[in-house]
Amino acid sequence: MPAQPVGKLPLTPTPGAGRGTAGPRRPRATAWLVLLLTVVGLGAAFALGPSDATTTKATGTGLPASSQSARVAGIVKTFPAGAVAPAIVVFSNGDGSPLTAEQQAVIADRASSLAPLGLAPEASRPQTLQGRVATVAVVLPAGADDGANSAAVDRIRSTASDRLPAPLRAQVTGAPAVRADIGKVFQGADTSLLIATASVVAVLLLVTYRSPILWLVPLLVVGAADRLAAVLVGVLAPHAGVQVDASTAGIQSVLVFGAGTDYALLLVSRYRDELHRTDDRFTAMARAWRGTAPAVLASGTTVVLSLLTLLAAELTGNRGLGFAGAVGIATAVLFGLLVLPAALVLPGRRLFWPLVPAVGEPVAADRRGLWSRIGTAVAAHPARVAAAGAAVLVLLACGGLGLRTGLAQADSFRTTPEAILGARTLAAVQPAGAAEPLTLVSTAGSADRVAEAARQVPGVAAVTPTARTDRYARADVVLTAPPGTQASDRAIDALRRQVAGVPGADALVGGPTAETHDTALANAHDTRLIVPLVLAIVFLVLVALLRALVAPVLLIATVIASYFAALGAGWLLFRTTLDFPALDSNVPLLSFLFLVALGVDYNIFLVARTREDTLVGHDTRSAVLRALASTGGVITSAGILLAAVFAVLGVLPLITLTQIGVIVGLGVLLDTLLVRTVMVPALVLLTGRRFWWPGTPETAGRTSETPGRTPEPVG
Repeated sequence: MPAQPVGKLPLTPTPGAGRGTAGPRRPRATAWLVLLLTVVGLGAAFALGPSDATTTKATGTGLPASSQSARVAGIVKTFPAGAVAPAIVVFSNGDGSPLTAEQQAVIADRASSLAPLGLAPEASRPQTLQGRVATVAVVLPAGADDGANSAAVDRIRSTASDRLPAPLRAQVTGAPAVRADIGKVFQGADTSLLIATASVVAVLLLVTYRSPILWLVPLLVVGAADRLAAVLVGVLAPHAGVQVDASTAGIQSVLVFGAGTDYALLLVSRYRDELHRTDDRFTAMARAWRGTAPAVLASGTTVVLSLLTLLAAELTGNRGLGFAGAVGIATAVLFGLLVLPAALVLPGRRLFWPLVPAVGEPVAADRRGLWSRIGTAVAAHPARVAAAGAAVLVLLACGGLGLRTGLAQADSFRTTPEAILGARTLAAVQPAGAAEPLTLVSTAGSADRVAEAARQVPGVAAVTPTARTDRYARADVVLTAPPGTQASDRAIDALRRQVAGVPGADALVGGPTAETHDTALANAHDTRLIVPLVLAIVFLVLVALLRALVAPVLLIATVIASYFAALGAGWLLFRTTLDFPALDSNVPLLSFLFLVALGVDYNIFLVARTREDTLVGHDTRSAVLRALASTGGVITSAGILLAAVFAVLGVLPLITLTQIGVIVGLGVLLDTLLVRTVMVPALVLLTGRRFWWPGTPETAGRTSETPGRTPEPVG
């Protein structure tokens, strides 16, 4: 049957395209029923469920109760003043000149206006430092939610800056101000990410399909899956004991759109191939579904189980991300295997206009296209190709030499917020840690001994007792190093060791700067725990799918190699181009999780298709070349799309998310364009039938018959 002419919409259906050859009414009715139930279910979920996935307005990673910082926070609440933190208003001249007497009078008047905004008005007395900077402390509750804290900081900023005579300026810093500025980063984060992600997916689908109609179907299905996943997370997260903030909700949308669109690309590609073999679209969809479902289920299972390993993490932020991501991927798989086939099959072949597939045209595996030629080139010298690919990965991985983790607080934003600028102004006239002092608590009777011990620690600038109860004593400890730096971390560790040696003191060190340090330690613990679990899960899923042992080991090795290559390339880019001084402490873990779980998808798509062709009678060499020709285009499109989706994380001004997006994007591109394109086929060609050991699909293919499929020559 000739192909429909490109550029002209057919006025009559392709023969057989509008009718089923075996009971057409039943599959058509089933497809309509699936869509009807989906619409009804979505309507009920949106009407009765929460508006989004967020279950908390607080942002941050969430430390375990056993950490010193969390224990200090609990003890501080027992003091009469409760848990408090000062927002520090820093007055200075923009040109760095000393404060005049008139300006100091203005600051004193402004301090009287600021005092009622805090819990302790008597604390809001101006303090002049070196004649160039004056500070006013406004004490705020440390336990307020993000909304209340941001509102309080906004009131302080408005009051402090209102009609100040130039060049006098007011900058609000301190822990509440830093927290408020971080909160602003995530205001509307999930909406911004959703819009940006959907836009990127829409453009890439339009370019991939070159059809004014077809791209809408997967976009709408995946978009519906994303919104349903958000509702499900909002409903289920409280029952699972996890918290989901705005940043996690945004990342969930990235995962759903990325993985869901990948599944759609795979199904549409297979459906198009089957439409070349039969004039019955329902039969074509049934065959396409049977061909793609095992790979999609294996891929989805791998990602879901990998994300669920985060439930074993110490940080509540990691646990929330794991739960939300797993629900999102499971929803994407459900919609990809149930809703998308129904939405694709009902419109018939016209959905592909102007490139309408016609019966009798060669399928992808039989075309002498780009991927067939690449396969032939790889087959000519598989050992050289594998060695060259490995050399590229090793070279890129070497870019990670000297990699540093632990991003300082001042370096966490792509655009410097007011809280950081104020801290820098303050650091010019007093120790850098003065804006966020540590909190030192001990038994009341040992307070003096603990304070004296703390003063002996290198890196400690001052120790000031602040409060005492019958049971506990509290002091503020100012460090010489800026918060969140390696010098600050070393001082915290030394301080904890020193005060722990005071007999009977039960001394603990907490506060915002210590929380940042404890978060880094918890991330290191989570990395040591989660990485082996993820690798074990991926291995077991591959063994179950491929019924082999050699193949899973080789595939996991390639994904790990691409991760280290992406990490090295990312670090090189950060240092030479973006000028990031270090990776945030959670970037290596989350990048590894996303890359291994999602990157192995493309290997699954390729190798599952190879095994399928082997089972119908092709030898392993022919099967992998056919699989490369069949899946090369769709997997490349899927990889580019997924990399672009993760790059969308860069729309937020937080460096952590930018780093994750860049590293995962680079890793996905390496998986798509190098590892899956040349290295995996080369490894399959080198190992031959031993690739499937201890399985023997070649033997099974010769001794069994598969209806509807016969061995065909490559090319």
